[in-house]
Amino acid sequence: MNRELLEFIRQSPTAFHAVASVSAMLRNAGFTELSETERWELNAGGTYFTTRNGSSLIAFRIPEEPFDCYMMAAAHGDSPCFKIKERAERGHDGYVSLSAEGYGGMLCASWMDRPLSAAGRVAVKSGDRISLRLVDLKKPVAIMPSVAIHMNRDANEKAHFDAATDMQPLFRDINGSAQDFASMIADELQVSKEDILSADLYLYNPQPGICWGDYVSSPRLDDLQCAFACLKGFLTAGKGRAAGVFCLFDNEEVGSRTKQGADSTFLSDVLDRIALARGIGAEEQARIRANSFMISADNAHAVHPNHAEFKDPNQTARMNGGIVIKLNANQKYTTDAASSALFQMVCKMAEVPFQFYANRADMKGGSTLGNISASKVSIDTVDIGLAQLAMHSSFETAGAKDTEYLVKAVRCYYERSIRREGEEIRVS
Repeated sequence: MNRELLEFIRQSPTAFHAVASVSAMLRNAGFTELSETERWELNAGGTYFTTRNGSSLIAFRIPEEPFDCYMMAAAHGDSPCFKIKERAERGHDGYVSLSAEGYGGMLCASWMDRPLSAAGRVAVKSGDRISLRLVDLKKPVAIMPSVAIHMNRDANEKAHFDAATDMQPLFRDINGSAQDFASMIADELQVSKEDILSADLYLYNPQPGICWGDYVSSPRLDDLQCAFACLKGFLTAGKGRAAGVFCLFDNEEVGSRTKQGADSTFLSDVLDRIALARGIGAEEQARIRANSFMISADNAHAVHPNHAEFKDPNQTARMNGGIVIKLNANQKYTTDAASSALFQMVCKMAEVPFQFYANRADMKGGSTLGNISASKVSIDTVDIGLAQLAMHSSFETAGAKDTEYLVKAVRCYYERSIRREGEEIRVS
């Protein structure tokens, strides 16, 4: 399972590529692609997916019989990295650097002295049309060099990284033989440099992931590990009475407030169009939504082997310890007693271990897409994840057993449906 995960990550250096990878897996499984700009005709028993901006995706199954709930799972396909600016090259002191800006909250030290590649989406002029094309250079093309210890004696005691100086990648020698950046992208796409109108390009770590001992280490485990596991569970689930929905959102790392993020209308629009195409009225759709459930899957912090002081003693997650149910009093995670209890029941049905995580009371933690998505489509949601070390590093580590645990739990989840009866929730 982890070998397949690492190949999925290798093929997904950006959110655009993650959506392309997921789309290919869905097509291979017989799913029909829908366009948001065209009329939808959905058949009972049909399987479908649609994308927005090329960087977010929603897939769904229509049951053979009328359904009374949606069983949904969501993850995100973006990771902290560096976006290459439009006018990329800047020359100085005999060097050419790429002008870059941080995307999300990365651990800067992990990006230093590491060969980096570039990938993303390019807008190419094609006659009177604009063609949006993916590009991945795959090979190392840049590096962010550290300042030598001889020039920065406090480097190991007072680490500080200035975004405008330290985090600007060296690209080539100003008098060297290497191509300019625009020509490199044009050659990869086999187009004229003059036909490139604009681009969304990012630096990424091209180092292959590895399985070692009890662990798996790779770039972008947060959150492609959960995205992959939820997708595998969705694709391998047997038919259920509920309408199964899988979501892969972009821009979680920068707050989700985009047209394709969890804070957009994307999920609500898709659910409304399902109802419209299936002849479900507004009253019935409201009832179905109220009876639905969502898993928000985003990796969680494992207790650190060298820094136990950061843990809450009673809410500690460890790698290979099972799926992590994430809790926060201020609703950075949307889990409550009802959603936690329901997900625990699913894990027990799937015979999968689970554990709990909460920050120390005196430490602020991160947030995820669960509470943001639930503010747009108001349904019960549980925030879960897989325990990992070095979150937001350019190379992260997680448990080798946990991917399979999440696949099994999500598979079981999609085969179930829920029904609310007053203050009781029935899982069947």
